[in-house]
Amino acid sequence: MKAQTFLPQDYRPAEDEPFMNDRQLEYFRRKLEAWKQELLDQSAETLEGLQDSARAVPDLADRASEETDRALELRTRDRQRKLVSKIDSALRRIETGEYGYCEMTGEPISLKRLDARPIATMTLEAQEKHERRERVHRDD
Repeated sequence: MKAQTFLPQDYRPAEDEPFMNDRQLEYFRRKLEAWKQELLDQSAETLEGLQDSARAVPDLADRASEETDRALELRTRDRQRKLVSKIDSALRRIETGEYGYCEMTGEPISLKRLDARPIATMTLEAQEKHERRERVHRDD
C-alpha cells in the first residue's frame, strides 16, 4: 500500500513542477473521488425521488408531466452512471501511471484541461482532431 501524499488545503497543480508528480496525482485522485461521491449521492436522491413519485395521479396532464419528469431523471441518471464509469477509468489510470497523458499521442495533457475535465484522455488538439474525424464519418 502506498503512503498517503500530503496535500496542502489550497494546493493547485502548477506548470513549474514535475508533470504528474505525487502531489498532482493525489490532487486529481481526490478531485475524482469527490466528484464520484457527489454523483453517487445525487443518484441515490434520484432513486428516492422516483420511488416517492411512483403514485397514481388521476389527472392526465399531471400524469404526463410526471412521466416526462421521470424520463428526464432516468436519462440524467444514465448520464451520471456513464460519468462514474469514466471517473473509475481515470482513477485506474492514476494507479497504473497512465493518467495525464494523451491516449492518442502520448503527450502530456495540460494541467488546465485536466483541472477543468479530470476525466480527459486526450490533449485538446487530439480531441479536436478526433471530433472532426467523427463528424466527417457521421456525415457519410
